[in-house]
Amino acid sequence: MGTGTRRAGALAIGAAVAGGTWLWRHQAEIAFSRPYNEWTFTHMSALLPTEPVARASAPVPLPRGSGLRDFTYEHEGERRTLAQLHAHTHTTGFAVLHRGAVVHEEYPGRFASQRARFQLFSLTKSVTSLLIGIALEEGALGSVDDKVVSHVPELAGSAYDGPTVEDLLHMSSGVEFVEDYADPESSFARFERTVSNGGSLMDVVRSLPRAAAPGGTFNYSTVDSQVLGWVLEAATGERLARYAHSRLWSRIGAESDAYYFLTRGRPRTALGGGSLNAAVRDLAKVGLVMARGGELRGQRIVPSAWVERSHGAGLAHLETGALGPDLPRHYGYANQWWTVAGGRGTFTGIGIHGQYLWIDRRADVVVVKTSAWNTAQDEARDAETVAALTALVEHLEAGH
Repeated sequence: MGTGTRRAGALAIGAAVAGGTWLWRHQAEIAFSRPYNEWTFTHMSALLPTEPVARASAPVPLPRGSGLRDFTYEHEGERRTLAQLHAHTHTTGFAVLHRGAVVHEEYPGRFASQRARFQLFSLTKSVTSLLIGIALEEGALGSVDDKVVSHVPELAGSAYDGPTVEDLLHMSSGVEFVEDYADPESSFARFERTVSNGGSLMDVVRSLPRAAAPGGTFNYSTVDSQVLGWVLEAATGERLARYAHSRLWSRIGAESDAYYFLTRGRPRTALGGGSLNAAVRDLAKVGLVMARGGELRGQRIVPSAWVERSHGAGLAHLETGALGPDLPRHYGYANQWWTVAGGRGTFTGIGIHGQYLWIDRRADVVVVKTSAWNTAQDEARDAETVAALTALVEHLEAGH
């Protein structure tokens, strides 16, 4: 091989190594950007370790109702259709239940289907809340007034030494955590890197400082929900996935296995604030439980009082419009759910990149919308989604 050939070969190898290094450093950015995220959000099990949430031994399909007819909604001064909503907001899966029956279901995503398991991101938090409510009813957890460290003593001496379970449920722990998805230096970015690349989540949580007294200040924090998951596992003696199966998936008649992805580092742990992946229809059944006051097919699954407290906490700093300047004014917060302005008592689970579990008890409507937004947060797409789903509830309530 001549000198020129060797030099060219060395340059090619160097370029490949440099390219590989760039890809490694930017893997999350690429995987979560369009169009790649449509694959990523239905294939998280190919990227990280997982633990299954087994489907019910006797699955119960949802009944079919009459189809959705003549629906349009108004946004930004024009009438729009569901097809336009899906195009504008990158919908991947969409299901509408009215009076317990499926009246509309479609999967616009490239890799989406009835059997696909969708990454739900922070919608996981709302499921964690249901499991906490069940554990309280069963007596595994003593009270929402339990101190976090009474269940997770590894957090003694940290900023989580003092807050109660209730404080975490309302995102009011007083612990400083910056949920900034775009800033690579934020505490969220450090948390995410530890999940994906290895390391100790406990060390990350223990390192967080206190910013305020517990109970009086809202600060949206995935770490609050992560700690709730640890509290639940410690109190019940079961891993999150196993408890979710035995207390929820098996009881709602889930048709598909769900799963939690786990941290890459050991001890591997599920994320109570963001790693549940589930089929749209099964998520709709979770919403139906909440729409029916905690019951499904005559079986009590979630305590009725727990459903009620998810409609609103009655605390001024959690009311719609009071969460702070960085969040839309049409949202409030309670019990790991978002409350929605308008006086209907509507509430919703929300995950980044456009995941929604929308529940309106008055109209007996549940909507599941999975999406693949290019960015974690998008105020314009959220505003259009809220406008569309609010109009859809009113459309069905009017008997169309």
